[in-house]
Amino acid sequence: MQRITGVDVARGLAVLGMLTAHVGPGEPDSPWPWSLTQVADGRSAALFVLLSGISVALISGGPDPVVGTRRVQARTKLLVRAFGVLGIGVVAVLLGTPVVVILPTYAVLFAAAVPLLGASPRRLLTGAVVVALVGPVLRLALEPAFARLPGRAWTDLLVGAYYPAVVWFAYVLVGLAVGRSDLRDRAVRLRLLGVGAGLAVLGHGASAVLTRTLDPGTGLGALVTTEPHSSSPLEVVANTGVGLAVLALCLLVADAAPRLVAPVAATGALALTAYTVQLVGIAALGSAVVWEPDVVTWIAFLVVTLAGCWLWRAAFGRGPLERALHTLAARASDVAPDPLPPR
Repeated sequence: MQRITGVDVARGLAVLGMLTAHVGPGEPDSPWPWSLTQVADGRSAALFVLLSGISVALISGGPDPVVGTRRVQARTKLLVRAFGVLGIGVVAVLLGTPVVVILPTYAVLFAAAVPLLGASPRRLLTGAVVVALVGPVLRLALEPAFARLPGRAWTDLLVGAYYPAVVWFAYVLVGLAVGRSDLRDRAVRLRLLGVGAGLAVLGHGASAVLTRTLDPGTGLGALVTTEPHSSSPLEVVANTGVGLAVLALCLLVADAAPRLVAPVAATGALALTAYTVQLVGIAALGSAVVWEPDVVTWIAFLVVTLAGCWLWRAAFGRGPLERALHTLAARASDVAPDPLPPR
């Protein structure tokens, strides 16, 4: 997979943002701004999923999608990674922390992108628009019926309250489309920054106007809010905009000051390990770190995550979970590729 430092920086910010949403200070009597966790909540997870679409694109050739046997190899790698992440996610859920674990949904979305490796960016973006518009309506319509079915943990993957796949697949499609562009091109980065800022303003601005005219308790009200994890069309638009803008800024800063962002980039390169260890830490310390957060605990989590990932990256390269998935995926896709055509 092509390694782009700015993408790792953005992924690192997403991991740290989800950590902040879980254990960050947010109580009214906190000396920190009450909106700190609210800023991170929802948006960080959406950025994390959007970047998964970019990872799918990079694994399958980036701006030059692979074909033939190499596409079969890419699909195999992606499916193996998806099943591996699903297994890790199930174990993380069994830890019993008061945290809604994103990994099972992440794995399902990752696998759902496999048939789309040959799709053009235009079709991917069109699909993202359709999912963003139709998915929230489907979720609201199907959630009551799905709630009565056995195996609620699995139906939550599709229409649950936090990471419904029928809505969040839009982020993957946008990420896959973005990953088909040359992210090393400064013009592409500036375009992403402009589009991202515009979408963020559009989503939050439209929501601010519409929520004042509609009853938030009605079905229409649920479709125009941008509250974290509301999974409304406007939240998808706003989160996508924030995600694209953050990605663009990370790409620009990573090239301008690579040493400055090295710890965050290392965290992004070890995102699966960092996120999982975070959950293990919460399980070990007890649910009070989530329900009764304080500044000291939050800072300790941040420092340990950044320092641990930075040191591990420098000493060993891939994280332990990343290395395990890479090894499994490489062995599963170990077939003789077609010869490349002459350039």
